[in-house]
Amino acid sequence: MNSFNEQHQLQSNKQQLITGADDPLLPNLVHAINNATEIEITVSFIQPSGLALLFDPLNEALQSGATLKLLTSDYLDITHPNALRELMVLVDRGADVRIYQTQSNQSFHMKSYIFVKKNDTSEITSGCAFIGSSNISASALTKGHEWNFRHDYMQPKTSQAAQQFLSIRNAFYAIFNHEFVSNLSHEWINNYISRRKTQQFVAVNHADTAEQIIEQSEAKTPRPAQIEALNALAQTRAEGFKRGLVVLATGMGKTWLSAFDVKQFKAKRILFVAHREEILVQAQRTFAELLPLSTGFYNGKHRDKNADCLFASIQTIGRSNHLKQFAPTAFDYIIVDEFHHASARVYRQLLNYFEPQFLLGLTATPERTDQADILGLCDNNLVFERNLTQGIDQKTLVPFHYYGIWDENVNYQAIPWRNGRFDPAALENKFATQKRADHALAQWQQYKQKRTLGFCISTKHADYMADAFNKAGVKALSVHSQSKVRRNEALKQLEQRQVEVLFTVDLFNEGTDLPSIDTILMLRPSDSKILFLQQLGRGLRTLEGKTHLVVLDFIGNHHSFLNKPYALLHETTPSGVVKKLKKPNLADGCFINIDLKVTDFWQQLAKAQRTTALEDITQLAEQLGHLPTLSEFYYHYGDIKKVNSNYTSWFELIAKTQNIDDEAQQGAEQLAPFYDFLHKGIQTTSMTKCFKAILLEAYVALNGFTIPPTVAELAAMSAKVLARHPNLKQHDLSAKEQQAAADSQTWQSYWRKNPIKAYTNKNKDGTQWFTLENDTVKATFDVPADKLELLNNAVLELVEYSLAKYSQRLEVNLATTEQNTEQQADNVTQLAFKDRTDTTKEQDNTLKLPYFPNIKIACGHFKTGDESDMELMDAPLGAGKLDPQVHFLAHASGNSMNGGKHPILDGDLLLLELITSDKAGSLRGQIVAIERDDIGGEGQYLLRKVNKLPNGQYELIAQNPDYEVMIADESMRTFARFKQVVAE
Repeated sequence: MNSFNEQHQLQSNKQQLITGADDPLLPNLVHAINNATEIEITVSFIQPSGLALLFDPLNEALQSGATLKLLTSDYLDITHPNALRELMVLVDRGADVRIYQTQSNQSFHMKSYIFVKKNDTSEITSGCAFIGSSNISASALTKGHEWNFRHDYMQPKTSQAAQQFLSIRNAFYAIFNHEFVSNLSHEWINNYISRRKTQQFVAVNHADTAEQIIEQSEAKTPRPAQIEALNALAQTRAEGFKRGLVVLATGMGKTWLSAFDVKQFKAKRILFVAHREEILVQAQRTFAELLPLSTGFYNGKHRDKNADCLFASIQTIGRSNHLKQFAPTAFDYIIVDEFHHASARVYRQLLNYFEPQFLLGLTATPERTDQADILGLCDNNLVFERNLTQGIDQKTLVPFHYYGIWDENVNYQAIPWRNGRFDPAALENKFATQKRADHALAQWQQYKQKRTLGFCISTKHADYMADAFNKAGVKALSVHSQSKVRRNEALKQLEQRQVEVLFTVDLFNEGTDLPSIDTILMLRPSDSKILFLQQLGRGLRTLEGKTHLVVLDFIGNHHSFLNKPYALLHETTPSGVVKKLKKPNLADGCFINIDLKVTDFWQQLAKAQRTTALEDITQLAEQLGHLPTLSEFYYHYGDIKKVNSNYTSWFELIAKTQNIDDEAQQGAEQLAPFYDFLHKGIQTTSMTKCFKAILLEAYVALNGFTIPPTVAELAAMSAKVLARHPNLKQHDLSAKEQQAAADSQTWQSYWRKNPIKAYTNKNKDGTQWFTLENDTVKATFDVPADKLELLNNAVLELVEYSLAKYSQRLEVNLATTEQNTEQQADNVTQLAFKDRTDTTKEQDNTLKLPYFPNIKIACGHFKTGDESDMELMDAPLGAGKLDPQVHFLAHASGNSMNGGKHPILDGDLLLLELITSDKAGSLRGQIVAIERDDIGGEGQYLLRKVNKLPNGQYELIAQNPDYEVMIADESMRTFARFKQVVAE
């Protein structure tokens, strides 16, 4: 059963007068639109308020294959330009919209709405026409006193009623094709705006009374959180950033924010990219309402390349042949919405091609793990964030009451699990059962509010649930892509409480505003955390009288259901979930109630053995809904040790994956000849500055693997890339180099001595990735044409990881600076931790300290290491008061300190304290870490006890008598005190 009250015919065998007010025209029109195959409308005037009431039904009709012909006029300049801009959104989707251009005092007062339903042989089966006084405005369609007469088409087609109906259609076609009629276009709208004279009151047909026709629409203004974001965006551009990410939880107005910022930026050409039609339609409507610019659509069918604001499907415009239809500088502002819905590899090609003045990334995902890839594509510049918790605390969203209900009638462990999902057919059969429906009904009746949206696994499941609820006396509808009832009609029935529950599959995940929803039934596993959050967000929008959202989530005995608490509790492990549930950190007014059987199962999962890198990437893919990039893997797990120790490249690991992303897996296999370069040359290469990553990005931008660039070209492009990272530029360059022009000899010379020299010299193991011949930088390996795009994308993915890791290091940065003050006469090196945030403390108040796996504190002779990797590790218990800004962890290496009462053994984890200018003091008799630079400029580290000699020199004493005493020289710098050995 699809509906408890189905009506699908236009014909009602009646002629009817609709008088308005208590008998409004709107529901009659919407019903007719939803059931027509041909729609023909002519009205004198169109206002935004009226079009807003009809837009969704008209758009859905077009998507379903119906035709739409609409004629309006410029009579008395009453039709609103904003309404015409919004009509262009329907034009882009196939509507035929025209304008009657009135001459001198000629009037245009027709109001007719004609609807026809034809069968597969193009014969009329039913039809109706409304002719009367209602233009397209909210007042005329709802509360105004308007008379409209309905005339129905009657079978047979030779009947008088049928002939009268056909004569009405013929009259419409005559005026629709009149010589004064023009096709609606943005050019016509621009001319109309320039000559239009608005009036508040218009006398109609010289009557004694006046009719208020023109709407004075209120100017749209940003909300408080949007104002904060706009200020942050302006500030980030002032700092020199060319890209930035904004995180706004579902329901907080991401699309409106982007339109407001485009207006603030005064952009002339805008590209808005998304992956779903619903998002693009809503965005196009928003921009049409706010900005006096033309809009256009770009997908597989429509390609309006010349629009001021182009709304494009990433699946189309992201392809090379489509990108080449535009100049790289074609758009001065680009917006990319919801990166997490598609592999970043799809977006990377687009973002590497275009060169806008500013690029804005938008996401509703509140966790950095899920932001990792988009953050990398936005130059690691998180401009502004308001997550779900903040939105609820600030009353922008309503609180939620979450019930995790044990799905007692399904054994998910017996259902085949493939490609990160349950087998659809097997799952559908388990879900469409009376026992499970009864269980869902009982739980719903216990906790429900007024309007419920239920998410199902398939159309069959949605239909089954609607039928089960209807049989139990609950009015319910199933609405999906194949249902006879359309989405707009179903939502209207739910809003008016003609139905209590809508069961759907995927129509309401995004792009739809559903403020009246106050209860959500989650009757399906979520493919990812992101999908779960989007479905949750459908009910979080505020509405007068709405106090909270009830979420009834059915959770089964399978690890995939952990996506839900991962998202709610900002956790990544089963043990973390179990721990957080005891004292969850939720927004005001929210609570979580989880069935004990659910938590018992999660505790079993928490006891599972440690996983391999292959299992890790598979599990993360399940959480994210796509194969993770290395940046995402790094942010999620905190390091890539498992990858580096077991695979010759990140891409070898991808090649080992199965049934996640076949295209990526096959591409990774083809990269095998380059694994060594990708691994040693990028993935694990040490970076004391960001220059290597910047150089490689510039090299790819110049197509260097095909046409090797000159030093001058590479330096200039590198300067351009580095300019997108003003924070890195300021941190890693001296004032002189910061001010040097990209084409100057100063800059070219500097760049030649730094990353170009590093990459064109032989490494310690004899490998060499590039050569410098005739002032040209050439790769030492050949790249076949059929592998060029694969290699370029792989290099850029690793560059994003390198820059992400390096940017994180700037938050906890290990830097050495010599101090020559009296207080630090011991020639102490500063180890400064810059720009630390409270990320060193988890929400459960566990203190985290920086841990540097590549700094080996040698207990013997100086050992080379670097600070290229920084991780966070739980602080040891019983070590006293610790401060993440001065205390850190590193491993010992060697046996020179293996002696005395407290020996330090090879491999011990050491707790150390930075020696700072304000805490230097005397070092005599203390065990300290000492640093010096090797011949290549890399840091070397040694652990010894310090003693000051009468002649002012310092001797460095080993605890193991087999090692000789060393005398400190000017190349050595003490930088940290040894505190204790930490038990692991």
